[in-house]
Amino acid sequence: MKLADVIAVLESAYPPKTAEAWDAVGLVCGDPDEEVTKILVCVDPTQSTVDEAVELGAQLVLAHHPLLLRGVNGVPADDPKGALVHKLIRNRAALYCAHTNADSALPGVSDALAAAIGLTVLGPLEPAAEPVDTGIGRIGELPEAEPLGVFVQRVADALPATVQGVRAAGDPDGLVKKVAVCGGAGDSYLGTAKRAGVDAYVTADLRHHPASEHIESGGPALVDVAHWASEWPWCEQAAEILREAFGGRVDVLVSTRRTDPWTVGATSSAAGGHA
Repeated sequence: MKLADVIAVLESAYPPKTAEAWDAVGLVCGDPDEEVTKILVCVDPTQSTVDEAVELGAQLVLAHHPLLLRGVNGVPADDPKGALVHKLIRNRAALYCAHTNADSALPGVSDALAAAIGLTVLGPLEPAAEPVDTGIGRIGELPEAEPLGVFVQRVADALPATVQGVRAAGDPDGLVKKVAVCGGAGDSYLGTAKRAGVDAYVTADLRHHPASEHIESGGPALVDVAHWASEWPWCEQAAEILREAFGGRVDVLVSTRRTDPWTVGATSSAAGGHA
């Protein structure tokens, strides 16, 4: 297969026109006429995942996060991101990024997160104008209601381990059945989750004040996970789309490298504040 053939499949599944205006999606480097026999799918295009691709002999890295999100004037080899571009080109490997267009697609990033948790998806959290059923986030239901404490463990068991782990805000005994999820940073949709009438909202990168105000105002329970972990289930989703499209003619692998930036954690033994 040619890289152009792979791009056509990706852009059918994750149309670039549905990406946010500020986003940077599509082919970063690579020749569309080059042959592709092996693809590596990852969340982050970092030194670790690029090294993994080179070690595996992949001709394409499909990443969720853009490498060059902000405008650049050059990609010199003595710049960290420029060095990655040079290494990819030297090893005849392309880089393609599907970011907010993969977030809003059907299926997309939040569908993969919902499936990992065991939710039956009912629809988008923040619908797009078109096509129908696309948009940011997903609302789904568990087969049976369960206490928040049990649900948090369900989420932790479903996602790859990180230093942060999984934390929640809300009544540990409160029942959870209807759930909103948003892969990646989702605190801009706290109000949307509240209006949706869900019992819990699962997302990443929640901050102190917005989370506190949300709970104080009677919003649904919050489950905060690591950004990378919330989007990692998408890798297998994207890989399966490519496998089905090419019927085994291309070897599609999911990265085994944890690219969550947090590497060390500790629990304080000091006395804290009062309840």
